[in-house]
Amino acid sequence: MHRKLLILGSLSGFLAVILGAFASHGLEKVLTLGQLNTFETGVRYQFYHALLAILCGSISALSEKSKNLLFYMLLVGMILFSGSIYGLATNELSSFDFKSIALLTPLGGVFLISSWLVLLFNVLKMKKK
Repeated sequence: MHRKLLILGSLSGFLAVILGAFASHGLEKVLTLGQLNTFETGVRYQFYHALLAILCGSISALSEKSKNLLFYMLLVGMILFSGSIYGLATNELSSFDFKSIALLTPLGGVFLISSWLVLLFNVLKMKKK
């Protein structure tokens, strides 16, 4: 499972760089400053959680069960949180009304927050040396 977390982190980081560059160079002329800031929030949180996935994949003390849980929580959280933010920020450019699924953003946030709590719980379970 450590490999899946490392792939998730690497791929998410890769996509965050591309999306951040796209926002800075491609969307700057079609989005308002507020929409651009919203889009960049999605990129920033995607980056944070890409790094968390890499960290979790690298910690040998985490059980496979915990790594599996973290993988799915981070995957779902990033898709729902950052993905819905990207959609909401670019809503006017699409024929789909992303405002109709705006509740996915806080749901994704719950998954991301919970992944940090799972990591904390596992760290607290570790034996002191």
